[in-house]
Amino acid sequence: MNIIVIGLSHKTATVEIRERVAFSPNLIEQPLHELISLDDIIEGVIISTCNRVEIYATTRDIAGGIARVKRFLADHHHIPLETLEPHLYCYHSEAAIRHVFRVASSLDSMVVGEPQILGQIKTSYGYAAEYKSSGIILNRFLHKAFSVAKRVRTETRIASSAVSVAFAAVELAKKILGDLTDKTVMLIGAGEMCELAAKHFLNSGAKGVMVSNRTFERAERLAADFSGEAIRFEELFAHLHRADIVLSSTGAPHIIIGPTDVEEVIKRRRFKPMFFIDIAVPRDIDQKVDDVESAYLFTVDDLQEIVQANMAQRSLEAEKAEEIIDQEIGQFFKWLSSLEVTPTIVALRNRFDDIRRTELEKTCSGWKDLSPDAEKRLEALTTAIMNKLLHAPTTALKRAGQGGRVDLYVDALRQLFELESTLEVNEDLDLEED
Repeated sequence: MNIIVIGLSHKTATVEIRERVAFSPNLIEQPLHELISLDDIIEGVIISTCNRVEIYATTRDIAGGIARVKRFLADHHHIPLETLEPHLYCYHSEAAIRHVFRVASSLDSMVVGEPQILGQIKTSYGYAAEYKSSGIILNRFLHKAFSVAKRVRTETRIASSAVSVAFAAVELAKKILGDLTDKTVMLIGAGEMCELAAKHFLNSGAKGVMVSNRTFERAERLAADFSGEAIRFEELFAHLHRADIVLSSTGAPHIIIGPTDVEEVIKRRRFKPMFFIDIAVPRDIDQKVDDVESAYLFTVDDLQEIVQANMAQRSLEAEKAEEIIDQEIGQFFKWLSSLEVTPTIVALRNRFDDIRRTELEKTCSGWKDLSPDAEKRLEALTTAIMNKLLHAPTTALKRAGQGGRVDLYVDALRQLFELESTLEVNEDLDLEED
């Protein structure tokens, strides 16, 4: 049995293409059933996120299975295959295992180390399990991927440092102000960066958010998303003293907060420390604010330096993660390959025994004076010869299943002795790891 992966991601396709190929979680049951009804496809899982769409499947015919899944993706989304195919990547066997382990461990993500992808794969697998499109192999495979991802996060520091400007701002605020649970955040601006920063601050324990924007309606909408308070822009300095952390990201062409403004605010706060983050270009906050007592100003350049340093650190941690994945691939591939050993041995013996019986019956039917005792002796003789002939390949196959490239032996035996027609997987086999 082979595992195949067919998909596209932010590395191979634009947002427009990814949106056209995306699957809705609420409508995933039918596509899953269509997938496993394809010829040569036995099990299937569909992963669909904003950055990737991938199908994990099992098949006995690698080329045929990949071709059918490609056609399924194109037909299901009403996209000509010639339009879709240049954006698709395909992996099988060991390469497929490596790819999924890397995806689950966030080594293939737009931001290496981000934690969201693992939860998204778990959710997708949950649908496949619920609708019974995954089976014994993909069940085991994805549970192994989850454990690999956990090991990567436990044994490396791949997700321990901020690699976005918004998250770096939060981490910096924590270093300067300590615990954020009693801190209030003021966002000046209502764009995407402010929204992302608000999420990070609240996830880190900040007690509340105020939002001020030149367009008050936009401030109201963003504040409502975080159960915060909207402040009219012309009233900004009447409320600024309430904020422990101020993050500004407007499109203003000039400075909106100067050192004199901050001196008055700090006095109202009785010199309680205040943290300013200016991620606007051009700047919203005068650099001289950093000279004001109890005021700490950091610009987008300061944060970018932190992000770049952390990205370099994550790259080093990613190398450690790749080593872990190399170890885990070997273990899982050994288990996957071992599934083929017993049914192949059974099929091989059945093929030899069918030939032995057929030839023995021909011989005995033309031997008129053959006694029952002699017939038993011939039966024993031919069985013994068959067992002797099969001993070496059977032993070699079992040995390969314990740690070698058993797929090479299995494929060779199936082709040499035309075993596919007699091969049946015994699903009662004990498939747990030792």
